[in-house]
Amino acid sequence: MSLLDKLDVVAAARKALLPEGLEVFGTPIEEVYSATEARVGDRRILFLGTNNYLGLTFAPECLQAAHEALDKEGTGTTGSRMANGSYSGHRALEREFADFYHCHSGIVFTTGYQANLAMISGLAGAGDVVLIDGDSHASIYDGCRLSGAEIIRFRHNDVADMEKRLRRLGERSRSTLIVAEGIYSMLGDQAPLAEIVSIKNAYNSILLLDEAHSLGVLGKTGQGLVEETGLIDGVDFITGTFSKSLGSIGGYCVSNHPQLDQLRYISRPYIFTASPSPATIASARAALKLLRDGTELRRQLWQNSRQLYARLKALGYQLGPQPGPVIANILDSPQQALMLWKGLLDHGIYVNLILPPAAPEGKALVRCSVSAAHTSEQMDHVGDVFAELRKSIFQ
Repeated sequence: MSLLDKLDVVAAARKALLPEGLEVFGTPIEEVYSATEARVGDRRILFLGTNNYLGLTFAPECLQAAHEALDKEGTGTTGSRMANGSYSGHRALEREFADFYHCHSGIVFTTGYQANLAMISGLAGAGDVVLIDGDSHASIYDGCRLSGAEIIRFRHNDVADMEKRLRRLGERSRSTLIVAEGIYSMLGDQAPLAEIVSIKNAYNSILLLDEAHSLGVLGKTGQGLVEETGLIDGVDFITGTFSKSLGSIGGYCVSNHPQLDQLRYISRPYIFTASPSPATIASARAALKLLRDGTELRRQLWQNSRQLYARLKALGYQLGPQPGPVIANILDSPQQALMLWKGLLDHGIYVNLILPPAAPEGKALVRCSVSAAHTSEQMDHVGDVFAELRKSIFQ
């Protein structure tokens, strides 16, 4: 089979799964009105499928900072961090992230995806082991592949299975990188961090925690699961992204290990990628300040999340195991999920459709992302639409 023939096979499989003429993935957003509303085609829709957890994409402070940086420093750096792409703003944001986490140092990357690629492939290599949760994000899997280390998966959030696999490694546990996530993006559940830290200490391993979906969401100042649990000292490296709660694009890593800075000189994703634009960095810096002081934003986010989760659960939908800004409706088949997704869009509500193999355990998901910018009335409206579709689709 030729390279192009393989792509034809993929196209045929996609066509068999999705109705003709229905553009499910990559739906074009024609116009954006606010953090919660936009236009798709000729329909005004409510955003319930973004990761804009704190609703900061239109924050005046972020817009102003981005405009000023654009005027002063131009549209882009046109170079990597190793070449000409380390502006004063990049270094300032690294110091601000380190200060935010009370850590020794930080590194800023061009994307959150790149942050995981860079850190995992920089920390582990041939002869080492990376032990990851089975539901890990694609960036974690790809970072493992790039590293050349042996990849071992443990069952999702199953610390007994994780410890069993560490025990089997014997002395190799000392050269093992464990990777977990603060909040998992598919089902919205949290890692059992206390147990993971205890086990990694017992086996002298290194722990990297990806706080992409928990930054700004968990903890008094929004650090994430490390702050919510008080276990920041038990985590060796923390990665995250600007593209969720910070409303921008980019990634970071912070650590108390002084060796973090050496990753700049050996990590290919860091060395060979152009650095973030000045406007991106400036808006992220402004957003980080808002996030740090965003107690009221987090309160509103969790009020909205608990309101919608409770309503959908009462309606009989099968949901992820705990309330949070990621609310996953678990469907038995892609056909059911597609009907629910289209029904919501027809009612002006945009959510994410997740089909196998991306969805866990061969299921399909209709995934909602709640924001602090949503109102209680909007959550009521969403609940009403889900109730109507429950009757028309599943009964």
